[in-house]
Amino acid sequence: MTERRCVSCWQIKNREELIKITADNTSGDVIINPNSVTFGRSAYLCYNKSCIESAFKKNKLSKHLKASVPSELKGQLLDELRNS
Repeated sequence: MTERRCVSCWQIKNREELIKITADNTSGDVIINPNSVTFGRSAYLCYNKSCIESAFKKNKLSKHLKASVPSELKGQLLDELRNS
């Protein structure tokens, strides 16, 4: 059982309970990476709207990944939340 920390609220949870976002090593693209097939710097967020909103409002995700995060990613994360 692997535990990770949410970059927004700093709670430690099981990896399965968090959304994994990765900045790809080769292309630099920031993507949602649920099955860990993309290698690069990763960050985790809780499956709740407040953590997602906070990560974008305070630029936490971008700082943690050391990459520019596209604004469309927020919509993709919120869709992921609705579909889970």
